[in-house]
Amino acid sequence: MTPDIEREEIHHRAIDIRFYRRSDGLHEVEGRLVDTKSHSFRRQLATEDTPPGVPVHDIVVRLVIDESMLVHDAQALMQATPFGVCHGAAGTVSPLKGLTIGAGWNRQVRELLGGSASCTHIAELLGPMATTVMQGLAPQRLARINDPANEQQRAAKVDSCYAYAAEREVVARLWPHLSTRPR
Repeated sequence: MTPDIEREEIHHRAIDIRFYRRSDGLHEVEGRLVDTKSHSFRRQLATEDTPPGVPVHDIVVRLVIDESMLVHDAQALMQATPFGVCHGAAGTVSPLKGLTIGAGWNRQVRELLGGSASCTHIAELLGPMATTVMQGLAPQRLARINDPANEQQRAAKVDSCYAYAAEREVVARLWPHLSTRPR
């Protein structure tokens, strides 16, 4: 991308999201966001510099869901934050309980946790956590979508992303009757 230009890393944000099957039949998705700097710097309100590599943010969010993607539990852990008051944001995720991950998820997260209602980084994590749930449950979802009785689910999948565009090969091969590709 920029092979001939030297670069110096200033900031590193690592996001790690994992999906688990639990022994009680439910699932968990866990997201972690860690921000570090490559140089020492002075945080606002701090009296000493933060050394390089020490996390500015280390935030974990965990959702417990079922196969229908209904949220049974939501927890957050603020392991490193720029201000002590940020630790209180861990308790702001409970409004997610009872929501279903799917269409409108990001909008609901913004409505419930946006602005000063929660931590910006918690809200940021919840979008990619939702798509990780989709990937984690993909085998079950694909089995359902291929059931002949689920034409509505197949139709909803068309034009949901680049690959599933009505005029592209994937739809033409999977569901020719939903394809707009010239035959």
